[in-house]
Amino acid sequence: MSILQNINGHDDLIRLTDEDRKQLCGEIREFLISSVSKTGGHLASNLGTVELSVAIETVYNTMEDRLVFDVGHQSYVHKLLTGRQADFEHLRQFGGMSGFPKPHESPADAFVAGHASSSVSIALGMARARTLQKKDYHVLALIGDGAATGGMAYEGLNDASASKEPMVIILNDNEMSIDRNVGGLAGHLSRIRIGDSYLRMKNNYRKTLRKIPGGMAFYDLTRRIKNRIKRFFLASTIFENMGLTYLGPVDGHDLPALISVLRSAKEMKCPVLVHVYTKKGLGYTPAENDPAKFHGVGKFDPATGETLGKKVPSFSDSFGETMIELAQKDDRVCAITAAMPGGTGLLKFRKKFPKRIFDVGIAEEHAVSMAGGLAKQGMVPVVALYSTFLQRSYDQIMQDAAMLKLHVVFAIDRAGLVGDDGETHHGVYDVGFLRQTPDMTVLCPASLTEQKDMLRWAIEDCEGPVAVRYPRGGNGAYDASSWDNGALAHKNGALACHCHGDDVTLITYGTLINSVMQAAQLLQLQGVHATVLRLQSVAPLDIESILKEMSSTRHVVVVEEICAGSGVRQDIAWELQHRLPDCRVDGIDLGHRFVTHGSTDLLYRHYGLDAQSIAEYTLEVLGK
Repeated sequence: MSILQNINGHDDLIRLTDEDRKQLCGEIREFLISSVSKTGGHLASNLGTVELSVAIETVYNTMEDRLVFDVGHQSYVHKLLTGRQADFEHLRQFGGMSGFPKPHESPADAFVAGHASSSVSIALGMARARTLQKKDYHVLALIGDGAATGGMAYEGLNDASASKEPMVIILNDNEMSIDRNVGGLAGHLSRIRIGDSYLRMKNNYRKTLRKIPGGMAFYDLTRRIKNRIKRFFLASTIFENMGLTYLGPVDGHDLPALISVLRSAKEMKCPVLVHVYTKKGLGYTPAENDPAKFHGVGKFDPATGETLGKKVPSFSDSFGETMIELAQKDDRVCAITAAMPGGTGLLKFRKKFPKRIFDVGIAEEHAVSMAGGLAKQGMVPVVALYSTFLQRSYDQIMQDAAMLKLHVVFAIDRAGLVGDDGETHHGVYDVGFLRQTPDMTVLCPASLTEQKDMLRWAIEDCEGPVAVRYPRGGNGAYDASSWDNGALAHKNGALACHCHGDDVTLITYGTLINSVMQAAQLLQLQGVHATVLRLQSVAPLDIESILKEMSSTRHVVVVEEICAGSGVRQDIAWELQHRLPDCRVDGIDLGHRFVTHGSTDLLYRHYGLDAQSIAEYTLEVLGK
């Protein structure tokens, strides 16, 4: 008989025996492999935290107690155990359940999660709110050792220790973020992965003394003596040195031990760090053998682990290949990434030039500042980050790269809509803040060939800071041969004119040119002839070239894959208003709200960026 189908929360879990919970863990793994193989999603991280999640939901009632995830890749088991099993059929699909914690889905989701290193700070805020409001609930932060490489995690730990607020910080140590962890913390944690027999003995000692009159006073005395002796003879953990009570390390797949240590932590009236070590992908051989591949995976064959669907050349792959070519020509070229050499296409580069790639962990601010130091001393650093994570380094881009006009190249992956990961991961804000940066050049390739050309120019010929932004995957790459308007001039310049018409000018950039060109064809069937301009550079803008190509048209529609108000439409409208007072400039973008999750094609249709919607909007503003 299935146990999982009857679990809807804490009350159901506490009725189970140890044997029942062991069976439940097996059922959860079977469910995850079967379900994620159909929808895609984050598999390895969830397989590795099955027992830990069951223990948390058994000891704590997350409908009332606050469980704050860091990133949230590992929240699937939590969702399964809090009444959302049926929703997995539409996991990460438009209108379906998110792959990350979302408070609007369930009271059990305490906070939104998607970016790393913030959980301790958020949990501390909740703990302080509880104290100020004189309420009674428990607060936990669940952070991985990958997220713990981010500096913000230590800001939170430092303040949590000083606060003395009762809260539990669970450090899930699996030696992985997405790729294998790097840095001093990873080495430190590996040195303290030992058995948990000491912890069990400590718990039993405390329980025994509680039953004896005056026993707890004796316990406090012996604890203080023990701590002094330990500090004299033994090296402390970094967490104990920060003033946190440290429990562990504990085997993260030993369910009874996990429940025992979490119950002990729950009783303590101080900040406690529970160190748990787990194996990412446990229970599914393909994921155990290649946890990075199964961190985030598309649909796959559960029997073999083989990904379904044809792989096409991606912008990330193209970036990595171009980097190798350029590094071979110039030994000043080096790469920096923040825990994502695989995701950004730099694995081959790392193998070829191991001394010229720097994986700094989940520390985007540090990555950009270090790039500034490299550039100031004559190197040519290329910082490869996802657009959504680049946001965290805004201050460093301003202060440590642009202010000195340093030649730092930003390779911005996952620009635009990324699909299933949703609002925490869409790359729809970088155009806005990069265009605000003085002396920043921002290039937007539409094809793999153009991306290579722009990267070469950015590294070899450009001066000052320069960004090359490109989308996820490769299916959206523009194919010039599919249009009957002649070959494009693949140059790093202002714009490319794809076709001329006298009724309206459509302006866009990047791979959105596909939708705009299709819209131009639909408009032509309605007797409307469009000029289509594609900006190869959104900073700076070449208004003179735009005016030249517009010819006699006096209606302009700017189509952008960004949030409202952060693109180029306002600047274009401002310039044209002064030069062509009778010109009207309208635009389509993603609006002011955060963009939900779903396939990119569905999101294009929903937000009016597909060809049909662009054509209909254009006819509307033309009064037709």
